[in-house]
Amino acid sequence: MATSSKCQSCGMPLKADPNGGGSNADGSLSREYCSYCYVNGAFVNPDMSMAEMKALVVEKLWERGFPRIVASFFPSGLGRLKRWKQTHESGQG
Repeated sequence: MATSSKCQSCGMPLKADPNGGGSNADGSLSREYCSYCYVNGAFVNPDMSMAEMKALVVEKLWERGFPRIVASFFPSGLGRLKRWKQTHESGQG
């Protein structure tokens, strides 16, 4: 299984995840998704759009003390992450 340094849904560094990553259906640690996005082999918010994820990322960074203008730059790369890549390339999300 491939290992990523950041969640392939929200972009958070996996080393910042208090659980070390999400959980796969078999209970093993996910090396692709964080525990905020992925639990028991499924996305926590499966119907979330990329636009909604961008807004959530900005809000969470703002809550952690990042200026909103700075936080707004962080989700710009979401379209390159595994969860969003297909929908981004097809013009959805």
